[in-house]
Amino acid sequence: MIGAMPKEVRVFAPATVSNLGPGFDILGLALDEPGDVVTARLVTEPGVHLVRVTGDGGLLPREAHRNTAAIAARATLEKAGIREVGIELELSKGMPIGSGMGSSAASAAAAATAVNLLLGTPLRKLELVGPCLEAEAAVSGRHADNVAPALMGGLILVRAIEPVDVLRLPVPEGIRVVVVTPEYQVSTRKAREVLPDRVRLSEMVETAANLGAFVSACYAGDLGLWARCMVDQVVAPVRARLVPGSEDAMHAALGAGALASSISGSGPSIFAICHSTRCAAAVGAAMIQAFREAGLNATMVESPASCPGARRL
Repeated sequence: MIGAMPKEVRVFAPATVSNLGPGFDILGLALDEPGDVVTARLVTEPGVHLVRVTGDGGLLPREAHRNTAAIAARATLEKAGIREVGIELELSKGMPIGSGMGSSAASAAAAATAVNLLLGTPLRKLELVGPCLEAEAAVSGRHADNVAPALMGGLILVRAIEPVDVLRLPVPEGIRVVVVTPEYQVSTRKAREVLPDRVRLSEMVETAANLGAFVSACYAGDLGLWARCMVDQVVAPVRARLVPGSEDAMHAALGAGALASSISGSGPSIFAICHSTRCAAAVGAAMIQAFREAGLNATMVESPASCPGARRL
């Protein structure tokens, strides 16, 4: 069996935008880029060995038991029921850490997919969500709104994680996603600490209505309704206070023609939904200028709204 396995594989897994307004911890969307690349190869010494990490500026742990790529790799081996295999990993970070674009999830998704390919693909992509959840739990909490789209691509709704139950939703045509990331780091743990313990009944009702209408808009292909549903009165307002200029950036996006704008994941990145590439360029420039006026430099990525997930290079 081992002799039939490939000796080495390289896998790319993309950044993601999560929450999308009313979908806190349950909605996530894969981007075209940026992302992480994991190289996995078979070695004689059993276990998972993290031998190289680049592109992180020395910020990520090198110990296998603390790095999300290695944790996901080990959990994938366990899920497949294979214990006597040795795997060596190299992780190349292609996205900012603590950006709100699923950095840890991309590493985990790339590693889990690479290991699965090395083993001859005994697991379906859906079965890799569990191992990636183990990795996420070690650094930012047990949630799948980033790892599921990073693995499977597209727009994902996470109905449950015990057991894993995720749905891929159709995306209205013609959507461009702009994500602007200021040079300002917000850890997922800190972003969760500021969340309220309780919400008002009116806020719960509004969130449920927007989420239900969002799913309806996906199947109807109603771009206007899709954008109107990206409203969050609970999470985004408190997280916006953590990042200078974020509220101004969202307002600037709408003023430049965006259909909707909110915080990506835990922040500090802000995303906007646009109806064309030209609109996306104008929106991105307006958001960058808003952050500049708040004293922060920022960068922009633009992507279609329906992109593949983790894939072999």
